[in-house]
Amino acid sequence: MAAPPICLPSSFLEMYLQVQKEKIILGKPRKKRALVIAGPTAVGKSDLALKLAQKIRGEIISADSMQVYKGANIGTSKPTLEEQLLVPHHLVDTKELSETFNVVEFYHEALDALEKVHARGAIPIVVGGSGFYIHTLLFGPPSGPSPDPFLRQRLSEEMEELGPTVLYERLLKTDPDYAKRLTSGDKQKIIRALEIIELSGKKVSDIPATPNRPPHEFSFRCWFLNRPRASLYHRIDRRCERMVGHGFLDEIESLIPRGLKENPLLSQAIGYRQALSYMDSDKSHEAFATFMEAFKQASRRYAKRQLTWFRREPHFHWLDLDLHDEETALDILMHDFECWQWEL
Repeated sequence: MAAPPICLPSSFLEMYLQVQKEKIILGKPRKKRALVIAGPTAVGKSDLALKLAQKIRGEIISADSMQVYKGANIGTSKPTLEEQLLVPHHLVDTKELSETFNVVEFYHEALDALEKVHARGAIPIVVGGSGFYIHTLLFGPPSGPSPDPFLRQRLSEEMEELGPTVLYERLLKTDPDYAKRLTSGDKQKIIRALEIIELSGKKVSDIPATPNRPPHEFSFRCWFLNRPRASLYHRIDRRCERMVGHGFLDEIESLIPRGLKENPLLSQAIGYRQALSYMDSDKSHEAFATFMEAFKQASRRYAKRQLTWFRREPHFHWLDLDLHDEETALDILMHDFECWQWEL
């Protein structure tokens, strides 16, 4: 796990910043700066990012593949209208339910938003929990065809039912050269490889690799917010209950006539998938209890996958929000930002 950066003691900070400023005055070019605030579902990243944005004149760019859909508000924990008035938000409410959205579209739309925010002299703050989307923004779109949500869902279910070894052996038969670079524990890479093979008919080993370097001029300071598992799971369960209490099922009913079931992404998203199953049930007390438990369990499993993904991302600095109150956490991010901005 990466540790937060070590900044200079406060007694030396003023002198350090002055030296860096003089370098810039003398003509040293500054890179375009952006922050990334990531973390598992329900950890509290959106609230903290909103407060940070108000302190540093930031604008928030959502790295959530579902918040783009109009009307999908409660189930995606979309920022409220009041929050959007406090701080400008981007990649929110940009798509109708009849439209598709994938990681390549996200990359180009997010990069466009980054440029516009930077041009206004504000600080872009990318906020979200999708490791795949954020990694793509940092290092460029993946090689091969765009992900197919139906195929991805089917392969994920097969992985869950049959186990990773079965799918790994399938990859060994179809693309042994690429499979030998992996182990049966590389679940997401196995699923992506099988997806590419089915969509393109090509072996992954025959597709040129995406260079592991930023394809743009932005420099990102990346933070991953975390809490101990017991604390995080408790927050997840309570958030699921609040979402339902605030009208999540009514939202589902309103979205069905607009094409929710036909949308391959949103209909399979956590919460929406379980709610749609409940809507097709007898809606008994037992069915509701089953829905709530499935909703919470799927959310906890997603958080576990998020933690697994970001542990493999060495450029993220981790911050435990159970060790610090909100004011202290903001101070840590602010102090690090002030140090980092003059290092570029």
